[in-house]
Amino acid sequence: MTCHIYGIKHCDTMKKAFAWCDAHGVAYAFHDYKKQGVPRDRLEAWCQAAGWKTLLNTRGPTFRKLTPEQQDITTQRKAVATMMAFPSCIKRPVVETASGRLLIGFDPVQFASLAQ
Repeated sequence: MTCHIYGIKHCDTMKKAFAWCDAHGVAYAFHDYKKQGVPRDRLEAWCQAAGWKTLLNTRGPTFRKLTPEQQDITTQRKAVATMMAFPSCIKRPVVETASGRLLIGFDPVQFASLAQ
């Protein structure tokens, strides 16, 4: 099964996800936020499926460098706008499986379902 992995190539968490997929024979296509951007419709679909609070990375250095006004996110609309402007504020990786499942973040237990 091929999945589509979204993220930033040089992120340590992404490297773990790539290594896991490679070690377990999971085929994947990669979409780099930094180079290719993030389509708004994808972000909105992910927010609908998982919730914008799950998708927004508030613990990373990019988010911490935002102004207090920029960090004051209370709606999906503002979360999507922030993630569009600052792709590093999207948790990584975001994985879309061929069966339509959505995985956010790297968790080897969840990733095990990719190898089945």
